[in-house]
Amino acid sequence: MATEILMPRQGNTVESCVILEWRKHEGDAVGAGEVICEVETDKATFEIESPDAGVLLKILHGEGDDVPVLSPIAYVGKAGEAVPEGPSGPEPKEQKVETAGGSPVDSSPVEEPRSAVPAAPTATAATAATAAPEKGPSGKLRISPRARRFATERKVDPAGIAGTGPMGRILERDVRAAMQAGRDAAQEPAPRSVPSVKTVSEGTVTEIPVKGVRKIVAERMLASLTTTAQLTLNSSADARAVLAYRKRLKGSREELGLSGVTINDIVHFALLKTLSRYPALNRHFMGDRILQFQRVHLGFAVDTDRGLMVPVIRNADSLSLKELASEAKRLAAACQGGSVTPDDLAGATFTVTNLGALGIESFTPVLNPPQVAILGVCTVVPKPVMSGDETVFVPSIGLSLTIDHQAVDGAPAARFLSALGSAIADFELTLAE
Repeated sequence: MATEILMPRQGNTVESCVILEWRKHEGDAVGAGEVICEVETDKATFEIESPDAGVLLKILHGEGDDVPVLSPIAYVGKAGEAVPEGPSGPEPKEQKVETAGGSPVDSSPVEEPRSAVPAAPTATAATAATAAPEKGPSGKLRISPRARRFATERKVDPAGIAGTGPMGRILERDVRAAMQAGRDAAQEPAPRSVPSVKTVSEGTVTEIPVKGVRKIVAERMLASLTTTAQLTLNSSADARAVLAYRKRLKGSREELGLSGVTINDIVHFALLKTLSRYPALNRHFMGDRILQFQRVHLGFAVDTDRGLMVPVIRNADSLSLKELASEAKRLAAACQGGSVTPDDLAGATFTVTNLGALGIESFTPVLNPPQVAILGVCTVVPKPVMSGDETVFVPSIGLSLTIDHQAVDGAPAARFLSALGSAIADFELTLAE
């Protein structure tokens, strides 16, 4: 009997996945555990492996299709073996998931009344140009909970948006696309002239499709800069204490398990201690309300061959320095090895990105909405500092803090950055808190 290959559930918050690329085609021989296709969620891309060896008998969905989780996507078996006709996957079931703050959220498909939210001017042109979306049996609009929340926060009427999800369901990306189309129509820019290949270069030009993690990062960076009021503050901290402490850890006894603690881990620890005194930076800005979190779920940027990923250390403020370093190492390895899950990439309340190892002295980190702040950690450079009547050069670590000025004012952000600098400069006192 042919074996059914299902779209796996990539975490509790994922309702469907888009098939990016089929690595195998109908009639191809496949081995057990061999990758047959690549799919993406709204967080990252993942590979699906064949559960059994045999022949890929039938592919049920093409590249670009948005497939509900736990639905069949293909069949594998012996050559010539019969397979059922068409998809026969189950309807998505109602489920409860938790937000970063621990509140239960219904993540099942929702049918929303057509006039659930007022229309926004930026979406007018886009919604007028799209086809009418699918409705459920009761005549109500099919829209996912995530898309509904996003539309409500941005005051966008989803009534005229064509959904690209299963059965015409409106997804968050459909609302984003409608908003962007509305902005484009309002601005009506002159068409850009694209130079011919000859005017660009005499050599070969390679066209690279924007997909997978690169596509996700591109969409999120654009959305971040167009939906938030970003302000970056730059400062630095005396790094002598953390450099000395790191040197002691590196030379510590192997059985202590401390030699792998990095400067980045030490900065994370100081940051978490500082955030406990400045909770205004540990928030989500939802447009008409602000969510204040008691615990810190720390996201940190990881550079991988597939693109930028931001795994999340849960309840990071409750961990020791050793535990914090161990969890960061585990998550970074999962990102770089391709085993990270969507749940590992969701729910951050504050994010850190470090470009110090690349020699960057100052930069502008881009927010990860709905978070209200992100810290950029820069390289250590000697800075002139007055000591009495003399000038001495002190190794200093650069700090770049970007805030959403809709939710955080400049003065509180500056006080937080100053306090973080003190926590780094007096790190042994920070450890004793």
